[in-house]
This record gives sequence, C-alpha cells and structure tokens, in this order.
Amino acid sequence: MARWCFRHRLVVLLLWVGALCGLGFSASTAGTDYANVFSLPDTDSKRAYDLMEKAFPETSGDTDTVVWKADTGTVRDQDVRSRIEPALEKIAGMDGVGAVTGPYSGQRGAAQISRDGRIAYAQITFTDAAQSVPKELVQDVVDTARGAQRDGLEVELGGQAIQRVQEPPTGLAELVGLVAAAVVLFLAFGSLFGMLLPIGVAVFGVGTGLFSTQLISHVTDVPDLAPLLATLIGLGVGIDYALFIVTRHRRGVLRGTDPEESAVTALNTSGRAVLFAGGTVCIALAGMLVTNLRFLDGVVIGTSLTVVLSVLAATTLLPAFLGFLGPRVLSRRQRRRLAERGPEPERAGGLAARWSGGVQRRPRRVAALAVVVMAVLALPVLSLRLGATDQGNDEASTTTRKAYDLLAQGFGPGFNGPLQVVASAGDTKALVEGIEATSGVARAVALPPARGVTVIQVVPTTSPQSKETDDLIDTLRDRVIPEAGAQAHVGGVTAVSKDFASVTGDRLPYFIATIIGLGFLLLLIAFRSLVVPLTAAVMNLIAAAASFGVLVAVFQWGWGLNLLGLGKEGPINAFLPVIMLSLLFGLSMDYQVFLVSRMHEEWVHTRDNARAVRVGLAETSRVINSAALIMVCVFLAFVLSGDSGAAMAGVGLAAAVALDAFILRTALVPAVMHLLGRSNWWLPQWLDKRLPHLAVEPADAGPPAAGPSAADGPASVVHGFIRSVDGDPVQGATVTLMSKGGRQLDRVDSLADGSYIVAVPGPGTYLLAATSASYGTRARHVVVDGGPLVYDVDLADDEVDAVS
Repeated sequence: MARWCFRHRLVVLLLWVGALCGLGFSASTAGTDYANVFSLPDTDSKRAYDLMEKAFPETSGDTDTVVWKADTGTVRDQDVRSRIEPALEKIAGMDGVGAVTGPYSGQRGAAQISRDGRIAYAQITFTDAAQSVPKELVQDVVDTARGAQRDGLEVELGGQAIQRVQEPPTGLAELVGLVAAAVVLFLAFGSLFGMLLPIGVAVFGVGTGLFSTQLISHVTDVPDLAPLLATLIGLGVGIDYALFIVTRHRRGVLRGTDPEESAVTALNTSGRAVLFAGGTVCIALAGMLVTNLRFLDGVVIGTSLTVVLSVLAATTLLPAFLGFLGPRVLSRRQRRRLAERGPEPERAGGLAARWSGGVQRRPRRVAALAVVVMAVLALPVLSLRLGATDQGNDEASTTTRKAYDLLAQGFGPGFNGPLQVVASAGDTKALVEGIEATSGVARAVALPPARGVTVIQVVPTTSPQSKETDDLIDTLRDRVIPEAGAQAHVGGVTAVSKDFASVTGDRLPYFIATIIGLGFLLLLIAFRSLVVPLTAAVMNLIAAAASFGVLVAVFQWGWGLNLLGLGKEGPINAFLPVIMLSLLFGLSMDYQVFLVSRMHEEWVHTRDNARAVRVGLAETSRVINSAALIMVCVFLAFVLSGDSGAAMAGVGLAAAVALDAFILRTALVPAVMHLLGRSNWWLPQWLDKRLPHLAVEPADAGPPAAGPSAADGPASVVHGFIRSVDGDPVQGATVTLMSKGGRQLDRVDSLADGSYIVAVPGPGTYLLAATSASYGTRARHVVVDGGPLVYDVDLADDEVDAVS
C-alpha cells in the first residue's frame, strides 16, 4: 500500500482533497444539529423531568437574563427606569425574541427586584434554543442592553446564548496549537518541508473527521463538546503519528536508502505501530460506552472517527507527500552532508544516550525519584469532587460572570441554580411548608398546577456548586418529601448535575477495568509478555492519578487559574474523568507501544534485557519527547477555546501527556524494566501457544541474497580486524551491523589489537560500518551464509565511503 501511494501520489492527493472538499461542502450545506442529551435513566432528576414534560409539553426557547444595579438610589427611580425600559422594549421588538419579562410590570415583576431595591433583572426568552439563536441577534441584544449603562448604573447579561457571543473566534485554539506544533517540528527536523508534513496530514485527518461528525449529528445525538474534543485528540495523534513515520523515513534517507524504499520501510515498520496505536486509542475511547451514558455516545463517535481518519491519512496521504518531496524531506545541511560524506549509520548519541546509560546504572534511584514526584502530584486527587461548571466559573471580566455575581448578590447565592420539586400526588401545601422549614432553603414557591402536576421552585441559601446544596438535595429526597407524604421528585439543572456526577462515579470502576483489561490483552498479544502489559497498566493508573491531581489543584483549588485566565475555581466536570481517562489510556498506550516495540525488537535479536532497554530508550526517547511536547502545546492551546469543558480537558490531558512521556516512559518504565531483568519478557509456554501472533513491527526483510545466503541456517558472527591503511590496529573504532532495512543489529568497539566480533541473527545480506574519530568511516555490504564470516576493514584518514 505504501509503495502504491508513493508511486501514485497525485491520485492519492486528489482523492484526499476531493474527500475534504466534498465533506466540507456537504457539512456546510446541511449545517449542524448538535444536541446535548443528558439521559440519566433511573434517577430522581430524570423522573422529575418526565413529569414536567408531561405537564408542560410546550417548549420555549432559551431564556437569558439582563441584570442591572444602581450604585445610588434604587432601580425603581425614574432616571433608572427611563434608561432600562426603552432598551427592554427595543429588545422585545427584535425578530427572534419571543418575550421579555421585566420587573416593572405588576406583582410578579416586583419579585424581580432585590430587597434593598438596588438590583433587578429581566428575562429574555428567544424563540429558539441557545445553539440556534443567530449570533447577530444575540449581539444586538447585548449592545442594546449595555447601551443603557451609565455612570452609577451597571448592566450585565447572562445565559447560554449570551455566553456564545463572548467566546473567542472559532478556530483560535486550533490555530495556536498548530503554530506551537510547527515550532517544535521545525526545531526537531530543521526542515520546512519536514515540519509541514505532519501538520498537513493532521489537518486532512481532523478536517475530514470534523465534517463527518457534523453530518452524523443529523442522524444521531452528538453533543457540541464532541467536535472540540475530536479536534483536540485528532490534532495530537495526527501530528504524532506522522512524526513517528517521518522520523523513520528520514533515518532511512540519511543512510543512503532510496526515498521510495525508505518510505516503504517506514510505513511497514512505524506505520504498523501507528495502526496498532490508533486501534488502541479507538478501543480506549469505545470504553466510554460501558458507562451507558447517552451523552458520551456522540463523543465516542466523533473522536473515534477522527482518530481513524488521522491514521488513514498518516498511512496513505503521508507516503504520497513523501513521494512529492523526495530527498527534500531532509534539511539543506543534511542533504549537503549526505552528498559530500555519504551515508552514515545512525548512532544514538547525545543526551538521549547519556540519559539511557544513567538509568541503567542507577535504576533504583531513578525509579524512587519518579515515584515520589508522581505521588506528590497525585495527592490532590483525594479531594476530587465531581459536579458541573456554570457561568459563575467564567473569567471575572466577562459579562456572564458579572451578571451571575450580581444575581447572587441581590437574590442570594442559590438563585443561580434553583431546584424544582415536581409533585404529582399528595398534600402540596404540607410539602411547601416542609421545604420552607428545611435548613438551607432561602424560599420555596409553588407554581399553579397543570395536568395534576405542581412545580415548587426552591432557592437554596448556598451556590449551585457547593457541597451544602448537594446535601440539601439529599435531605429533600430522603426526609422532607417522605415526611410530607407526597409523591415528588427533585429536578432542575443543579439536581441533574448531582445525579450525573453520582452515576459517573458509580460506573467509573467498571469503565477503568474495561479499558485496562483491553489494553492489557493487546500488549500481551503484541509483546508476548505478562509483565510488560502489567507494568503499562500500573503506569497508566499512576499517570491518571497524577493528572487528576493537577486538575484538582488548578480548577478545584484555584492554583494558577488567574494566570491562565480561566475564571473561578469549582468542581471538576462530571463527564471529564471518563473522557480524560479514555484519551489518556489511548495516548499512553501509544508511547508504550513505540518505546517497548523497539526494546522488544532488540530483545528478540540479542536476548540481553539490559541492552534491549538501554537501546530502546536511547533510540526512541527523543522522538517520544518531541511528540509529547507537540501534544502538550496542542492541548494547552484549548485553554483559549472559551469552553470551560475543553479548557479542563486541555489542561488535564497536557499534564497527563507531559507526566507520562517525560517521567513515566523515559524514567520510571525503563528503570523498572532494568530492575525486573529477563522477567520482563516472561510468558508461560502454554499461554504462548494459545495466543494469536501479532507483530507490531515486522522483521526487516532485505533484498534476497544470492546463493547460500537465501537459505535458512543457524545464527552466526562476523569478525575480523580494524586496521589503518598502514596496517596498524585501530582501537576503539565503532563497528555497527545493520540489516538492509536500516535496523541496527549489533554494535561493538574494536579492542586494542583492532579485533571485533558482531553477532548475526542468520544468513543474509547486511551492512557493516566501521567508524573512528581519528580515521574515517567505511561501510560495506557483507553476505553471510551458514558459518562465521571473516571480514577485515582498513580505515584511512578522513575517509568516508558511500554505500549505494
């Protein structure tokens, strides 16, 4: 497939452009039909909602609020009324506004003025739901209401429709994330084209995914949070997957491999790992279905579809792009050096190699330090409280937050989240009296009954997000309603949020067990080991605890909220643990696959655990850290989205990825694997026979060698002497044996007499390279048949050989 895409690159590109444009045109024509369906069967708030729907079947549009405060006098003063009433009349006459209920009309209006007379509010009911109200209309309402403001008279607006117009421009978060990712990619590759490749692939994958999700919203319930999360995860995995493949391809080109062969090898090795990693992400996302929360079904559809299309773009569109670029995937300096000095075997050097060696020398110290850091970061998770954010958590400068605070100041903190006690039978009067006498209730008012159903509006004395309000809901359900002998249920937004948090908390253990079990099974099949998947599961739990600890510290305790411009502290959104854990487990599995697959590859060929762990970490840590840094930039950019849920998910996932990549995968995992030794790769023989075989990365298959090298035979060695042209032994020369596909098989240093010996896995054609700082580099293809091969290498000063 990779070879076909490389050779037919124009066809592949046109197919992808056609798919993107076609889906985009269809989506823009059809529009959006996102729906936030919080279906909570067998909950008290759901029964209350069903009764209200039966009694009041007619539905109205979104209701927003205009709040004003007089610094001196009261809101009843003529100079205040003369400014507010014309504005409300103008708003009432706008096309798309159904009704305006103000405080200056009769007995009912008087209740909309605070006791001290300084704060009042009016309710604006639109003819459509908040998502369907045109932004131009909402902006006209805001401008008209704020136009009545003057010195001594503050006017603010709150509500879902109002919140939409104060959000940052659509696409700002995505653009900032892409720019940050481009900077990281340019620093990693040093090439403009190398930088653009992963970004282009991610844009195609995410674009087709978002347009498809938009179309799907017309046939099933998809929440408006789904496209945001799909973009967030799609950009992250799309760029990362392309990065892994491009990195492997560049290594092949630097070694002198033809660009087409290098692309095929990259797709047939790293591309397979991408397919496996993308599958694990989708499986982790599908684990959300275990919770049986309808709200999350649309999230699973949108995010999984975007991941699948991102993987498809990485495995089809990327090789086509590589065909267009050819050697230009390298930087100019690399192309110039390749032309002047010829190919050189890659050596894992620099910081990555030194760090890998340090972990091998001091695994206990590294593991202990990593565990302490993660444990300290995880401590705040003990205070985790699930709930729902509202406009009281908005940034302090927004009009919705100011309106929220004014209503709380004038009518009590519970006014922004009233409870609805819906009674269908029993003594309603006794129920109202019992509610009024309950501690924590500011007031309770029974509305006129309809179709045998009475709705009692209950205003708590505490804010919607406080624990005291949750306790009040329990008191009403468990004691007050039964004592009154009524058949009633407690509903309203606050009660729904509480029930959603309870249901999520109850089902979370089953969800975690499901995704851990599936991940364990996949890694067990891929790496033929019990310890590797068990280690991965434990590491995933540690990463989850630490990332939620960061979330609690930032969003629940308020540490750094002002610095990030994220408003006021509050509970963690109830839906966030499920979504975050799905994404976290999927992304963690990606890094585990890329890290351990290289270790496993080395272990299969050498059976040396210390070497396998050291080489695997040295050769993958740089690309894993680069990929993680890109994801952190993309996720943190969603702080700018204007959506509190997306901001929470962005900060939480950024923390999770950073901790997972920089501490767990590059420190704790290799340290533990060094300590466990050969036990890492233990698998009972009876289980090994029964498990299906799944190779994450196939063995490199070079071109078939002539003669006996094509036949099977026992493992062998290549040995000989490294000498200068004068015949003097060269000590300390690095001798590297590589497969035809460019995979390193063995590396040794020559001894004092210039001798060396490298292990060969079997008959075939290999690349043998000798490098010395005092001399040059010489690389030659060698053919090994059934027995040891003697091969002497002569090095000359400043000599560099190019291997075709």
